[in-house]
Amino acid sequence: MAIDIVTIRSHTSVPMEHSSEIILSVKNLSKTYAGGFQALKNIDLDIFKGEILALLGPNGAGKTTLISTVCGIVRASTGTVTVAGFDTVKDFRKTRSIIGLVPQELTTDSFETVFNTVAFSRGLFGKAPNPGHIEKVLRSLSLWDKKDNMIMTLSGGMKRRVLIAKALSHEPTVLFLDEPTAGVDVELRKDMWKIVAELKQAGVTIILTTHYIEEAEEIADRVGVINNGELILIEEKASLMSKLGKKQLLLDLREALSELPASLIGEDLELSGDGHQLIYTFNAQSEHTGITSLLNSVKEAGIGIRDLNTTQSSLEDIFVSLVHESS
Repeated sequence: MAIDIVTIRSHTSVPMEHSSEIILSVKNLSKTYAGGFQALKNIDLDIFKGEILALLGPNGAGKTTLISTVCGIVRASTGTVTVAGFDTVKDFRKTRSIIGLVPQELTTDSFETVFNTVAFSRGLFGKAPNPGHIEKVLRSLSLWDKKDNMIMTLSGGMKRRVLIAKALSHEPTVLFLDEPTAGVDVELRKDMWKIVAELKQAGVTIILTTHYIEEAEEIADRVGVINNGELILIEEKASLMSKLGKKQLLLDLREALSELPASLIGEDLELSGDGHQLIYTFNAQSEHTGITSLLNSVKEAGIGIRDLNTTQSSLEDIFVSLVHESS
């Protein structure tokens, strides 16, 4: 499987289509720890082959517990998980060989070389030795010149690359990335998303958690939001932003206002702090946005407009709003 680095698409490009085939299915999944804390609450989730799903949520929301449960690291209290039709409990070895995981923690074999630890990871999943594949993985992650270095000598960013290489060593078709770019430099973040784009093109299904919401906005096909152990929303990214993202019309004024004229109060208008801009919030999906009548009202109020433009809510705005509503 080639994973040569390619240029990642921008957030303005058309999302790549994914299959309608379900590769991973989570049904009624709950996890309650011994102390009584319920980390997951009746999660239902189907993930399609070849898609990129971003899981967003505040700290402690249940993202890592969900990933750990699917990967067989944590045992669920109730519910089932199937991967490619195989049950993750009854067919653990089979499902685990299908899944790759890049964990948050930098856990590596400090006294082993880069090449050997990645090759060993491949063997753990029952795959025959394949030095050529290991070389491709290491080259794609800019690790080939470090292949004979002991891991203890590497920087934190390079150790993160080794974790990614280990996760790809056995050629998984489902890849979990748990905060893969947390605490790493900008260069590695860019490399990571280039590799994600190439893996998607090769048909690999990718589920990632991230605190960098702009990354989810750029590369995800669908977005799931978890809060307090519940999956409060899962939606196609474009559809989510279309339905929940507010649009604003920004009117730059020729002269500053000290307050809104009485004739404009009640028009969903705000006056900026410096008085130089009127901000009108509207639903872009509505048949009648009210923009024409607003502009007429502004003109009748004797207010001169120097310029105007529109903005739309970002995924971060939507995420913050959803989490606030569910808390």
